Amino acid sequence: MILIHSKEQIPMRQISFISLLNILLLVLFSCSDVKENTEIANSNSIAVTLKEGTNMAVSLSPDKKSLALDLQGTIWVMPTSGGKATPITDELGDCHEPTWSPDGESIAFHSYKDGNYHIWTIKKDGSDLKQITSGLYDDREPDWSPSGETIVFSSDRNGNYDIWEVQLSNKSLKSLTQSIGNDYSPAVSSIDGQIVFVSERVKAPGIYISIKGKENLLTASDKALAAPSWNENDDSVTFTAYDGENSNMYIADVETGEVESLTIESEDIFPFRTNWLNDSTYLYTADGKIKKSILGKDGFQTIDFEATVNLNRNSYARKTYNFDDDEKHTPMGIMGPVVSPDGNSVAFAALGNLYVQVIGGELTQLTDDIFVDIDPDWSPDGQSIVFASDRTGKMNLWMMDLVSKEAKQLTDIKETTLAPSFSPDGKSIAFYATDARNVWGRGVLSLLDVSSGEITAIHDPVFVPSKPSWSPDGRTMALMAIQPASTRYREGMSEILLVSVDGEGYRYVSPDSTRTPGMRSKNGPLWSPNGTKIAYIQDGVLWTVPVDARGEIKGIPKQLTKELAAKPSWAGDSKTIVYLATDHLKKINVETGEDEDIPIELEWKPQLGESTYVIYAGKLFNGKDSTYLENMDILIENHRIKEIVPHQEYTNMTVIDASDNVVMPGLFEMHTHQHASVGERLGRIWLSNGITSVREPGADPYDALERKEAWSSGTRLGPREFFTGGLTDGGRIYYGLANSVIHGPHMKLEMERAKKLGYDLIKTYVRMPDSIQKEITMAAHDIGIPVSSHEIFPSTKYNVDAVEHIRGTSRRGYSMKQSAMNRTYDDVIQLIAQSGMNITPTIGLQGGFFLMMEKDPRLIKNKQLNALYSSDYVNKLAAAMPGIRAMRPGYGSNFDNIYKTMKNIINAGGRMTAGTDSPFIPYGTSLHVEMQLFVEAGLSPFQALQTATIKSAEAVGVDKDLGSLEAGKLADLVIVDGDPLNNITDAWNITTVIKNGIEYEIDELLETPN
Repeated sequence: MILIHSKEQIPMRQISFISLLNILLLVLFSCSDVKENTEIANSNSIAVTLKEGTNMAVSLSPDKKSLALDLQGTIWVMPTSGGKATPITDELGDCHEPTWSPDGESIAFHSYKDGNYHIWTIKKDGSDLKQITSGLYDDREPDWSPSGETIVFSSDRNGNYDIWEVQLSNKSLKSLTQSIGNDYSPAVSSIDGQIVFVSERVKAPGIYISIKGKENLLTASDKALAAPSWNENDDSVTFTAYDGENSNMYIADVETGEVESLTIESEDIFPFRTNWLNDSTYLYTADGKIKKSILGKDGFQTIDFEATVNLNRNSYARKTYNFDDDEKHTPMGIMGPVVSPDGNSVAFAALGNLYVQVIGGELTQLTDDIFVDIDPDWSPDGQSIVFASDRTGKMNLWMMDLVSKEAKQLTDIKETTLAPSFSPDGKSIAFYATDARNVWGRGVLSLLDVSSGEITAIHDPVFVPSKPSWSPDGRTMALMAIQPASTRYREGMSEILLVSVDGEGYRYVSPDSTRTPGMRSKNGPLWSPNGTKIAYIQDGVLWTVPVDARGEIKGIPKQLTKELAAKPSWAGDSKTIVYLATDHLKKINVETGEDEDIPIELEWKPQLGESTYVIYAGKLFNGKDSTYLENMDILIENHRIKEIVPHQEYTNMTVIDASDNVVMPGLFEMHTHQHASVGERLGRIWLSNGITSVREPGADPYDALERKEAWSSGTRLGPREFFTGGLTDGGRIYYGLANSVIHGPHMKLEMERAKKLGYDLIKTYVRMPDSIQKEITMAAHDIGIPVSSHEIFPSTKYNVDAVEHIRGTSRRGYSMKQSAMNRTYDDVIQLIAQSGMNITPTIGLQGGFFLMMEKDPRLIKNKQLNALYSSDYVNKLAAAMPGIRAMRPGYGSNFDNIYKTMKNIINAGGRMTAGTDSPFIPYGTSLHVEMQLFVEAGLSPFQALQTATIKSAEAVGVDKDLGSLEAGKLADLVIVDGDPLNNITDAWNITTVIKNGIEYEIDELLETPN
């Protein structure tokens, strides 16, 4: 079978590669019969019995005796009367939405086993597993035809979702609908083969019926529709609808189109098919249960089940930290290295400043200040460098003459300016005007006329694009941009976007339409100065591909490196590329393959406190006890706490008088994403909010390292940084920081990078198949670092350490942790609690931040927020709530359900930490709101503070040094006014912050440097 790309047929040279890739994925990661793939539970096995399911589907067998259930991604079979459920697929399939064959012998479902959703079948006893569809597409929501000879399903094979049919005898495919809108969730009539489905057609969205290819609208609706299903007599169709506040079930008469509600008040109906025991009795899933109801009668019966899973939670040796290190280091946070036109020098950013390293010669420091200078680019004559700097309070473009070292400001616009790129003639500079979220936001590709200062936007906003690159004739810009596979889901592949500078339109091209290139950032495309090649990163290594003058692909890609490569740039002769070889610079001759290291003659040293002093604490919250210790002295020696003793008088010692204050541990922010373009104020935002440690589960690793090294060295003020690289993802991606890692050699390179750069964790993202995530988890644990993801099962089985968000993005289109009505059921609670997996729920991100802002007007007036963010930003934040409520009516009414989940997790013994996913909500401010929300949920202020102190330190693996105030631990602490153990909002009343033994007063942190 020839696989068809969404826009064009894949070239013949790639078909063999695709076939080979599919074979390898099937061999390495394919489903096997559950009886052959069941792991023997070891001594660390934890048996967890699940009696409720979150967003589970159920299917009734034709003989009405059995049910097939998809519970946390495994297909189970159980009696219709209820009882013990038996798994028939293994835990690695992410299998969903089962449906029985007409003869009752087989079950079809969609599974993510090979890195895309495809249709599979299996016998009801768990034997004879078969993959029915394949390819670089998602195939979902299968249903059998009455003959059992075909299966209908939805698929994005046409570039959007349509209804398809597969012939089981030969696996031939046929598209049954071809709508511009998405068509999905098909169900086939058992009598005459009519197909009912959901359609998102712009003019008339709703439920449609297809009869012999003719489509008729059954009922129109602009709600979120799902799961149309035929009743026993095929004269009615049930379906579910979510209106932003409530989930509902309806039944529509096929002949008249009349629609009636079947919803019980406040019922949390899951978006899956209804099943009919007879013409009046039906089964469905809601409220975590399998329910049975009768038309025209109130109430329901519950069909109870028990499904037992075994979790193998093995311990491993965690990475050790040397917080007493005072040695000199060569920086690894090298940002945006770019080789000079003559190929003799490399400009780069490190430790917040700009440098030029002559290859084999001297290092010159171009800037030396507290501000953040990034994104250097050479003028074509090599005499000047353009760069971005926040020296005026936010990122603007500047240009420096390399002889005089004088810099002049080029832009002064309200947006952040990033990624400047000189045109070949030196007369223009391309750059992005980006929104406030930077690393997650959109950028408008713009041109600056160097002589006049005039700025022209030349393309619509692009979501987190790569640095632009010019064609030699200056007529075209090349950049990497996301191309979603459909409008139903946001993921797709990064492709090269070619934009005409003269307004003649744009085009997409791809060196390999079966693979997505590396993280967008500064990893290509890079047009060679002679115009014959484009360089880029893919699978972690450096490639070039031949192109014509218009940027069209004209040959086969060539791999240049076997080692990991990042941030390439061309020398002017088009023969040499300079790149980052994991932890150092390197150059390679693209013709001969010869390479050489480029040493950087630059060092930095950790900044440690060097003073001895005492803090007299009127009240001391040590992070472990639920009550204060009163009138205590904390003796600080250099950067550690030497001892904590009852207060006494000192005659020859500096004493910080906090006798009227509370002293508590420095706070952890456990989920944030940062970017250098926020500028130097970012570190002051954290510290002014009492946050002395941040965990960043997703970043450009070199950006994160620059920040870590600058903060650690004292070049800029800031907290401790615990980081990872990009979002380790599957074949499809979305964010610019997503790193597609789908085969063994690339995974090995990424693990080497994690070890060399000193990652603190690995974050796997939503399109990562479970089988590969399992291998990544083992590899990460081998080097002592934890793994986090958005998943709870089977990740809890193979020892993933943490889960982000109680809801969060899911590849399924619905969450396995929380329903549309913000409800979470006992399967999720027990898996999290009994596994010991840590959860950072980020409930402020789910609406809590704005609800709290609406409830407490003091929040928007907070002095840290107003001092460190612009008035425009604060005003927009304050005005956001009405629009959010209009978009999501249930924003506030269902939020109490999240509170219940938080309380249930804690009561069950679960591990929870405080994090926010800023900058979606503002840095610093959001962590305090998160703790306030935890208290609103029913946690005590003590428990809430622990989620941001000792519990976070435990999760990161640094609780021997951080998270509580004890003798021998690091001197990271906060002095506040008030009584935070009784009023959590008092944790915001910060007067003094001490990080690594160094004292910072609040006024110092709030003042913008000159």
